[in-house]
Amino acid sequence: MTEPGRRTWLYIGVLSGCFVIATLAGWTTLAKRIDHYAYDLTTAITPVTDYGSDSIVVAIDEETLRQRGGMRKIRTILAEALEQISAAQPKAVAVDVILADGGTGASDQSEDARLEAALHDTKNLILSCDLVPSGWEDPLPLFASAAAAIGHAHSEVDRLDGVSRALSLEETANHQRRWALALEAFRISRGQPITESPEDLQVGEVTIPAPLGASGRPMLIRYLPSGITTVSALRVSQNALALKDKTVFLGITALSAARDRLLNPDGINIAGVEVHAHAFETMARGNFLRSAGNLSTLGLSILFTIAAGLAFAFLPGWMAYAAALAIIITAMTVPFYLFWQGLVFPLSGPAFVAWLSCSGAATYQHFFVRRQLRRSESEKSRYQQAIHWAAHEMRTPLTAIQGSSEIMTNYSLPEAKQKQLSEMINSESKRLARLIQTFLDVERLAEGHMEMKREVFPAAGVVNTCLRRVEPLASRKTITISLDTPVEGTLTGDRELMEYAFYNLLTNAVKYSPAGTHVSITASARGDALRLAVRDEGIGMDAKELKNIFRKFYRTQRAEQSGEVGTGIGLSIVEQIVTHHGGRMEVSSEPGKGSCFTMILKVKLQRNIVAETIDR
Repeated sequence: MTEPGRRTWLYIGVLSGCFVIATLAGWTTLAKRIDHYAYDLTTAITPVTDYGSDSIVVAIDEETLRQRGGMRKIRTILAEALEQISAAQPKAVAVDVILADGGTGASDQSEDARLEAALHDTKNLILSCDLVPSGWEDPLPLFASAAAAIGHAHSEVDRLDGVSRALSLEETANHQRRWALALEAFRISRGQPITESPEDLQVGEVTIPAPLGASGRPMLIRYLPSGITTVSALRVSQNALALKDKTVFLGITALSAARDRLLNPDGINIAGVEVHAHAFETMARGNFLRSAGNLSTLGLSILFTIAAGLAFAFLPGWMAYAAALAIIITAMTVPFYLFWQGLVFPLSGPAFVAWLSCSGAATYQHFFVRRQLRRSESEKSRYQQAIHWAAHEMRTPLTAIQGSSEIMTNYSLPEAKQKQLSEMINSESKRLARLIQTFLDVERLAEGHMEMKREVFPAAGVVNTCLRRVEPLASRKTITISLDTPVEGTLTGDRELMEYAFYNLLTNAVKYSPAGTHVSITASARGDALRLAVRDEGIGMDAKELKNIFRKFYRTQRAEQSGEVGTGIGLSIVEQIVTHHGGRMEVSSEPGKGSCFTMILKVKLQRNIVAETIDR
């Protein structure tokens, strides 16, 4: 895979990791709390238009209980209230009091009889039942017989913060299903049946979004900002006109007696009967909220991730960061906009994805740009050093050519001397051409753009050629060079590069050795490995220098002390050449005792070649 391809896949991997982490974070308890706060805030800033209501709450409040004898007289209170409510001719009456217990005394039986009569006189009556661990707690048969429907009074409360944001329209216990009290009141008041589908419920022309897959078919409640009109049970007769043609919810609102004190999204305590009245108003107005599905949320999050990735991949500098800011703002505002359209989207998941994706993309591109800058600076430095190296290596043949040409121009020389100088100019010109070609080949080799030659040549030829070339340099320093053992075998590869590598080791041994010393060359073959070692008697190197000796542009202490001008690139190139030929370099040295550089190369010995021939 190419470098741009690897970089692209790594970038995609970073963005995918950000997406997965942010999505998982969006499913945590903290994220759900954030979603709840966002929902409550949006509810507060987008209130339902209050143009009157179809329902009214008749409240058994603190004053009613105090004047009528408290909860001990609750059935008398209910009977009296129902008698007055029936006289006002409402559309329907929903009673949010569980009438599951019967009295035993004479007075209790008298109260039950009065309540039974009041219930039978009430048209379109809906009684409530409760969900208990053992199943449904229903009204007594004498009371239930008067009801047109029985609905459950179970209000769904969020376990994280205790706020009642939704109502379970359907609950099942012991294989017996009950609709919510508010839904039954809406059905009875409209005189229409409930039609079910997997996605919603329909009552007449009103379609209620309540998917079957969700537990209890929850319906989000749109609370009226001014609340439901409430009349005390003590003053029903004085407010008879307010009850006419309305759906009445009769229940206990007294703080000391109500079992279901709940919180609405505004943080206000309300009674369960009021929650059902608000749910009824939500259905009556048809102003529903639909919860976005998980796939929709994931799809929106994926779009934010893709947008963040494209922004930092194709936009430069501040434009990319401006686009990232726009993506984050969009992620933060889209749920609010969709809420106004009646669709509830979680805030945390897409927002987390947008934040983390933008941060991940920006961080990746930042480090990528910095890496590219470092690489560019490194390439620039490398080429500057390479040019320096080339100029340094070419100085010797150029000097020879220049000196010879000046002598031939300025002096009248014998024919033999002229021929000698001409041959030198020709030789050094060829050497200069080889240096230039070697320089270009080494650069391509370093970048992996060069295919080496695959020719077979004798190892002894490389050694002998380099020895002849280095002898004049050694003679000027009175340094002797000896080949202690014969060189056997043939090498496969690029002869010119191999000559350059071995010649570099020889010239280094001469340059960094004191005058009058000795340089020895040893060769040993074992199996298919040839060890060519060049040992000098120079100042040597310590362990730190040995560790960095093949690092490009590294200059050793011996180079600085000897006064030799060098670039520190030669040994690096030698190692590259040997490595590309399938070999390796070894070096040993001690301060004051000289150094030994060994090339270990793959070689074919003559006896192996003969053996192969016989086998054939």
